[in-house]
This record gives sequence, C-alpha cells and structure tokens, in this order.
Amino acid sequence: MKFITGFLGFVWGALDGLRKVLHLVLLLFVFGVLFIALTPNMPLIPAKAVLVVDPQGALVEQLSGNPLDRAVAEVYGRDKSETLLRDLIDSIDAAKDDKRIQALLLDTGNLAGGGLSKLEEVANALQRFRASGKPIIAIGESYDQPQYFLAAHADEIYLDPQGMVYIDGYGYYRLFLKDAIDKLGVDVNVFRAGKFKSYTEQFSRNDMSEQEREESSTWLNALWTAYQAGVTKARNLDPQALSQYVEQITPLLRKHGGDLAAVALESGLVNELKTRAQVEQRLMSLTGEDEETHSFFAIHFDDYLAVEKPKQAIERFDAKKIGVVIASGEILDGNQPPGTIGGDSTAALLRDARYNDKIAAVVLRIDSPGGSVYASEVIRREVEALKAVGKPVIASMSSTAASGGYFIAMNADEIWASHTTLTGSIGVFAVLPTVERSLAKLGVHTDGIGTTPLSGGFSLERSLKPEQRELLQLSVEHEYRQFVAKVARARGKSSEDIDAVAQGRVWAGVHAHERGLVDQLGSFQDAVDAAAKRAKLGTDYRVQYVETDQTWRQTFVGEIQMLAARAASKVAAEPMAIRQWIARLSPLEAELKRLARFTDPHHAYYYCMCTVQ
Repeated sequence: MKFITGFLGFVWGALDGLRKVLHLVLLLFVFGVLFIALTPNMPLIPAKAVLVVDPQGALVEQLSGNPLDRAVAEVYGRDKSETLLRDLIDSIDAAKDDKRIQALLLDTGNLAGGGLSKLEEVANALQRFRASGKPIIAIGESYDQPQYFLAAHADEIYLDPQGMVYIDGYGYYRLFLKDAIDKLGVDVNVFRAGKFKSYTEQFSRNDMSEQEREESSTWLNALWTAYQAGVTKARNLDPQALSQYVEQITPLLRKHGGDLAAVALESGLVNELKTRAQVEQRLMSLTGEDEETHSFFAIHFDDYLAVEKPKQAIERFDAKKIGVVIASGEILDGNQPPGTIGGDSTAALLRDARYNDKIAAVVLRIDSPGGSVYASEVIRREVEALKAVGKPVIASMSSTAASGGYFIAMNADEIWASHTTLTGSIGVFAVLPTVERSLAKLGVHTDGIGTTPLSGGFSLERSLKPEQRELLQLSVEHEYRQFVAKVARARGKSSEDIDAVAQGRVWAGVHAHERGLVDQLGSFQDAVDAAAKRAKLGTDYRVQYVETDQTWRQTFVGEIQMLAARAASKVAAEPMAIRQWIARLSPLEAELKRLARFTDPHHAYYYCMCTVQ
C-alpha cells in the first residue's frame, strides 16, 4: 500500500512539476510575443531616399495626454491628431547633411495648423534644407492656409488638377451666450480688471464690443501681414499677390470657368498641376524605383528620427546641458497631464532642473493662453528659485503666451517671442455662475440662516449677496494691481508704464517688443543660444527636455492598453452619424469644459481668449 501511495505521489509530483514547467514556458512565450509586438523594428534608410514629411493634425509643443488617452479617443472617433514640432524640425535638420537623403517630399494634406509662429519654425528648417542644395517638393490635392504656408517654402509646388489653394486671411470668432443663459435662468456673475479683458463678455453680450474689435483687429492684421510676407518672399511674388488673390478670386474664377486649380496656377501660387502619380515619377528620377512598392525610395520623418536621434544623443552625451521645460496648454492647479500646465507638475519639472547639476541653464518654452492665478504664481516662484541658484532662465514664447502665459515668463532673465506670438493680455477676471432662477422654474427653492453676511456664500444654488459681489470685485482688482506691479518689477519699469500697455490687451510679438514686454524677437533656437551664452557654454552643449519619466511598468501597461483600445475600435466604433453630431457639438463642449476647468481657489484667472480661425 505504501508502495502504491508513494508511486502515485511520485507520479502526481512529476505531473505537477511538468504542469509548472509548461505554464512557465507558456508564460515566457506570451511575454516573448508581446515583447516582439511592442518592440519597434529599427527602420533601414535606403542608400538614396526621399524624406517624407507629412505632419498630422496640429503642430504642438507637447503631445496631449498619454498614448492610452489618444488611443481611446480614436475608438470614439475623437482622434486628436497632433505632431510634435521639435520632431519635425529635428528630422529636417538632420536630413539636410545626410548624403542618403536626396530630396524632401512635403505632404501637408493632413496638417491642421497650430499657430503661425510654429509654421514659421518649420519654414525656417525647410529653408535650411534648401540651402544644402537638395530640392523640396510639395504635393497636395488641395492646400488650405496653414498647409500652403509650408508648401510655399518648397522648390516645386504641385497641385492636383482637381484641387485648389484656399487662403482666407485670419479671423477671430467665438460664441456669445447671453440670450441662452437668460432663457435658462442662469446668472453668470463676472468680475474683471482691464479695459480689454473681454473673455467674460460672452456671458453678458450677444456680440463683440468695440474695445474687443479694436484690440483684435490690431493683432489679426499683424498675423496676416506676417503670413503674406512669409509666402511672397518664399515664392518671390509681389508683396500684394496674396491680397489680390483673395480679393479677386471671383473674377478670376469667372475667367477660368470656375477652375480653382487654374486660378492658383495663373496666380503663381503653384508650379504645375500634377496628379500624385505624376509627382511620384519625378521623385523616382531622384532615387530610382523601389521594386517592392514600385515607387520611389522613401523614409518617413518619424522613422528617420528614430534612427538618427539616438546617434545624436550618444555623440554629445558628456556635454553640459540646456534644460528645456515645456509649458503647453491651459494653466490649471495641481498635477496635470502633458498638454496641460499643472501648477505643481510644471513647478516640479523646474525644480528638477534646479537640482540637476548637469543642467547649466533653462529655457521655459511657453504655449499657453493662461489660466489659474494661483497655479501661475506657483510656477513663477520656481523660475525665481532657479535664478537664485545662479542658473539662467530664458522664456521662449511659442504661438501664444498670454495672460497667465506671460505671467510665468516675466521673471526670466530674457523673454524671447516670435513676431507673431500672441502675448500680453495682462488682466484678471473671475466667473461664478448661480442657478437660483433656474431651480425656481422647476419649483426648487433654497433657504436658511447663517451667523454672518458671508455664511453659505458662493453656492451654486443661491444668488450672490452684495457683500460677496464686492468681495470678488475687490479681489480681482487687487490681483490686477499685483500682476501689474510684478511685471513692472520684473521688467524694470514703473507700474504706470505697464498699466498703459496692460488692461488685458493682447499684443502680437512685434508690438509687444516695441512696448518692452519682451526682450528679443527670434526662434526657439535663438532662445537656446541665449541660454548657452548666459551660462558661458559656448557651442559645447546639448539640449535636454525635462519631462516626467514613466516607469517601465507604466510604459508596458500603457502599450498593452493602447493595443487593446485599437482592437476595440475595430468592433465598437460608433456609427458615423453619431460621430458627426459629436463633432458639431464640439465648440460648445469646449466652452463648457473650459468653465469646468476653472478651479482656482480664489476664482480668479489670468486667461486670454485669443484663438485664431
């Protein structure tokens, strides 16, 4: 009996051991498959190739959210496609000196803008590529305004015979909600300081005020002037060519029987009318024919950068560093994801740069309309802390650095902006909606008693008392005086001088420079060079982006979730009709989300409503 029991125990133990081994092998196999699936194959660069530059969506200083967020958005038809500006520029700059790259193909069909100053940064990189003697060939079924700005910097611009070049200038339009708010019985209590601080007017008016028209027309004209100058210079056209194209489009269309492509050709905006297949023949003459694709040899700019970027990092590993902190998006309290500026999270990045002995200076790259007063102050203090330990800080303004965006820049050693940066907007407002009248329509009322006039105040369901309204207005006026005084100290000017150019007014970079709000006009690279000069680094330095690091576990889990989200999109996509309705509601949704994000502890905001269309 013992023998049988022992034998059975031996057999069971052997089977159990075999089971564990099989489980281990299976587990290793699964992880091996996942590792292979998640590890990108390093692309090969052909001996003769065309660099394909086809930006997707908006050009941004920092991608929004994380890979999972973007994948889930794609599932619901809300893919927020973005292209990282620095990736585009780095790939173009690296390719200009690479003997394998014969030409650059610029395909802007999926570009959705991102601000004129960013387009100018890419255009400058394209000009550097052209200076190497290699051709840039632009291709497009059609070109809209931002797409054409980049295409204009190509040697050859080809337009499909069925296409068009659509340029309409710059506009500034927004929703005005007064009638809707009145019908809903909502009281939106607004408090502001600054003659031109017009954000709150959308709650109290049905149209644009004269002050807002005056202010907006100034910076809109500055953008339009810069756009025209950039295009006409690149294309060697008459300075008035674009204005004439826009103003004479109807008679030109009559002349050509409604043929928009022919109008673009006659106006000198494109070189030839060609189909994509015809342009491919032109490119094959440069690289030969790829037998697999039966087209030209190509390398996408993302793939090219994946090969070249590690080489550049290794070559300058020991060099001193210029730290770059990106502040992109609205300024909100606490910790925020990429694409939004968190008071605590952005301050933490600046603190990391302060304690990093290898970082000799910092460039704070700002692309923001502003936001929370308190969060802006948290970030500004960290800028001062960096300067206190002897590390130079240079503020580099992207497309927008207004209101809170200007506030976090003002204490830098130098402020750099482009000619077309939207900045200034030095003003303050507070918004506090109440729904007492709305509830009354539904038969809901609130009542009670408190020990002081302020008891139970600032509640959504009760109207503001006179004491509360005065408290908020006095607070906003105090914040404005503080804002002006801090700018005056930082810029070495009197409060009266700053108040004269403040009042919530938005300025284009070129006008802000004339009024002493910025020190220099130039590109991001100019700001980096200025930081290196102040840190006495010469040319022996490299740029390091100071970012929040993900652990290997977060990265791995995120990639798994992203793959799952992509798979789900194949089976759970919403009907197209629903997606279209979602898209139509997006402008109103954006306004409501913006209000929901206003969570400053004092209900006060440095914010600029200056979105260009």
